[in-house]
This record gives sequence, structure tokens and C-alpha cells, in this order.
Amino acid sequence: MIERGLYYLTQEYGNLVRKLGGTWTDSKHRPVVCLVKSSELDDLYWAIPMGKWNHRDDKQQARLDYFLSRPEKDIRSCYYHIGRTTTKSIFFISDAIPITEKYIDSIHTGGDGKHFVIKNPNLVGELERKLKRILSVENTRHNHFRQHITSLKQHLIHEAIGANTPPLTLNMSP
Repeated sequence: MIERGLYYLTQEYGNLVRKLGGTWTDSKHRPVVCLVKSSELDDLYWAIPMGKWNHRDDKQQARLDYFLSRPEKDIRSCYYHIGRTTTKSIFFISDAIPITEKYIDSIHTGGDGKHFVIKNPNLVGELERKLKRILSVENTRHNHFRQHITSLKQHLIHEAIGANTPPLTLNMSP
């Protein structure tokens, strides 16, 4: 995996989220952007699920606009971000997840058939800023978000370092 690359997850990942007590109801094959590598494990990345703006009806777009228009100091302003990739995209930042190569199904390609990597520094900067705020909340309130970020991260690190060691309680910094 590479930072800022777009990937598709395996169905096994959704099963893992549910097994660990989180909610993962997305049945669509959506890309995630593996935004930044974790400082705690080389093979662990922080990923953000994505969707298309034009796949949302007026009510859904109004809901997104509500969160996007919150004052910057309000954590809810970090739940989503709208940016352009191959199309106008929604980044579901409050649904951020830790991910390892094991749960990557395939890469997302652009119109040129090559692996799509986000290069826009303004978009990357905003995504990283919002992700850090979400992870900061998660660090003080474990499993606060519906996908159970803390449990997922502990499981993935435990899985990577070996099943013979006890699960860890970790800091949620990127």
C-alpha cells in the first residue's frame, strides 16, 4: 500500500468490523484512501471510505452540507469532506479505519488505468487535519465511532505481531 492511494477492501474487513462489535453496513464496493501510515506499525495505514456526491439525493446532500457548515471548532465539521478525485467525492472521515494489506482486495484505477493516488496538496492537508481530530476524539473515547476504531486497531496490530502476544491498548495517533 502507498500513502494517498485508493483501494478496495475485502468483504472480510466488513466481517471483522462486525465481529469486533462495530457497524459496517456498506454493501457497495467503494474505494478507501489509505491516507497516512501509522507511526506504530509499518504495515498499518489510516484509511477513509469514499463515495460519490452525485449518488446522493437532495436530503442526503443537505445532511452533508449541515455537517460541512459547522464551525471549525465543532468536531462534527470533521465528519465529512468534499473533494475532487476522478469525480466530486465525499470522504467519510468519521468512518476512518485502520487497515493492513491483508484486507486490500484491489487498487482503484483512474481513467489512465493506473493506480489512482491523490496528489492535490490542499485536499490531502484537509483530509489529514480532519482525520487527526477524529483520531484525537477516539483516543480519549475508545470505540466512540460506530466502526470501533480502537478495537480494529488493536486487532490489526495484534494480528501483525503474532497471535501469541496479548492484545495491546494503544495511542490513536496517526
